[in-house]
Amino acid sequence: MADHHTVARPYAQAVFELAREAGELGSWAEALDIAGQLLADGQVAAYLSNPAFSNAQRLEFLTGLFAKAGAGILGGQDKRGNNFLKLLLEYGRTAVLPEIAGHFDALKAEVENIVDVTVTSASAISKEQQDAISKALRKRLGRDVSIATAIDENLIGGAVIKAGDVVIDGSLRARLEGLATALTK
Repeated sequence: MADHHTVARPYAQAVFELAREAGELGSWAEALDIAGQLLADGQVAAYLSNPAFSNAQRLEFLTGLFAKAGAGILGGQDKRGNNFLKLLLEYGRTAVLPEIAGHFDALKAEVENIVDVTVTSASAISKEQQDAISKALRKRLGRDVSIATAIDENLIGGAVIKAGDVVIDGSLRARLEGLATALTK
């Protein structure tokens, strides 16, 4: 069977074009993110795989679940959202919704000229540090930056910055590993 990302890509592209034409990138992104989070857990996907349910029952379950979770367009009130879910159900693709959401977000970020950045550090970084990193990355990448932070005590000190395909490892752990490698040569 094909990789989930390979299967998800054309669905994400199609729904992205639909959302862009309608000027609803934000609404679709939010709905897909919520739906993707709900289906990423695996329990919902396992429930949906029960052969006793028809696709109509699955659609009713999903739209009800998404409506309660605040997934707007996919919550049953939008014809395009319903048609999208029907298509996924018909071809047995609901399990790839998390990957569809990820691809959609990447397409949206590219159009909006935004790059998502994750800064992982040994301890919490201040707002001033985040602003300085954001400014430097904006200058280096030529794009607006959306920063998320994470803490990894194993880094000892410093930080690892991931911006798309770019990884900047300024962690103390990486420097110590480099030093150990240089000493063993």
